[in-house]
Amino acid sequence: MHSEINVKFEIDKTTARLLVILAAVIAIIVFSTHLVSAQEVADTIRIDTRVVFLDALVKDKRTGVPIGDLKPENFEIFDDGNLRPISYFTREGQARKPLALVLVLDLRDDGASRFLRRPEILKAMADELAKLSPEDEVAILVVDINGADEKRLWLTDFTNDQARLVAALGRVREFVDVNPGDPLARVAQASPSSVDADRGNSVTVGTASSDSSQNNASPQSPASPGTAKSKEPLEVEVIKGKNGAVVTRTIRKDGLVDLKRVNSKGNVTLEIEDIYDMAAAVKDTIRKTQRERPNSQLAIVWVSDGITPIFFEDRNATEQLVIRSNVIFNSLTTELRTLFKLLMPVGRPLVGMFGVSVYGSAKRLAQRSGGEAVKVSRTKDYAAGLSRIIGNLTARYSLGFTLGESEKDDGRLHNLEVRVKAQDAKGKVRKLEVSSRRGYYMPETTEKETKEAAAAKTH
Repeated sequence: MHSEINVKFEIDKTTARLLVILAAVIAIIVFSTHLVSAQEVADTIRIDTRVVFLDALVKDKRTGVPIGDLKPENFEIFDDGNLRPISYFTREGQARKPLALVLVLDLRDDGASRFLRRPEILKAMADELAKLSPEDEVAILVVDINGADEKRLWLTDFTNDQARLVAALGRVREFVDVNPGDPLARVAQASPSSVDADRGNSVTVGTASSDSSQNNASPQSPASPGTAKSKEPLEVEVIKGKNGAVVTRTIRKDGLVDLKRVNSKGNVTLEIEDIYDMAAAVKDTIRKTQRERPNSQLAIVWVSDGITPIFFEDRNATEQLVIRSNVIFNSLTTELRTLFKLLMPVGRPLVGMFGVSVYGSAKRLAQRSGGEAVKVSRTKDYAAGLSRIIGNLTARYSLGFTLGESEKDDGRLHNLEVRVKAQDAKGKVRKLEVSSRRGYYMPETTEKETKEAAAAKTH
């Protein structure tokens, strides 16, 4: 009996020990569940929190060489003149997005095509594109081809295949080596479709929709400008300028654009039909990238002679779209013809009276978006200029600051200024210059999201 009681006592003791261990395990599970729940709440708050992100390029003011050894404390961000605490910071190479680089080549006969027809310049540009990281991709769009402003073509979709890029750039000469005095040659050259190099995809010329969704469709003939089908509107945008002028931008189903501008007094109306301008190209490029490469950083390189006629109101709307979409716009500007140089001092103010910016819009977009504006003249300048743009795209700091829950989208542009202060090894203040986008539009948030975020914080 004694032994039986003793055994029973040992069993109870073991059971008790097991119960203690089990209770400890349960406590750990409960505690862990609480931590997971807390983490989920924290994640919810983080997702709902709105952060304004911007890239900043810092260069030595004397040499122009990018500086990559700065710390968060070297930066200050001013939002409409008010200092914002930096809540997000990464250096070059730490967490940069892959690039979606779109090369837009303006092939107007008396513009940049005079230089882009040279094989050595095309090769120099291809060699620079080859230096991009494997995760970066390039797409090439040519506009103003065959002497017709409305003609455009994606020579290649986004790719990091060097052979495809070389082949695509090699095709540029197909659209510029046409005798300007031979209209029959122009008609023969302006075929309705072409083929993306090394892929065999048909690419429609001058008939794509405004979001480029038909760029890889089967070949089809462009709609005649006089037919009802070509005039059928797809999207109508009304742009009101600060000075009271109104621009109506009608995007047609054939991808072309009709513009109408009425001045503030309502007594001067300008109408332009059947065009495909900078605003259309930028909008198509942004839509294409958001659809096909939503996790990449879009950077546009606009190659032209700087002449890009556009209504001031349309240019400002394009600038707003670039800033809202966090696009880094860059310009590579070739030499103007001598005649244009002579006429520019008189022509710019004259057309400006009618609300048209004829020169310098690409440079303005580059400055406002934090990109590079590079002028080129000699053959070697094209490689150096493109190298500078690409190098400066990949040598940027990523900065961000958090918006408060009470800060709602007010629809206006908030001015941004990034300042950098740093000392060299000798303790002297370094002379630096910084490039970043000049403003932002507040990310939208709904009242429901704001309440949910506030409620999550109270739990």
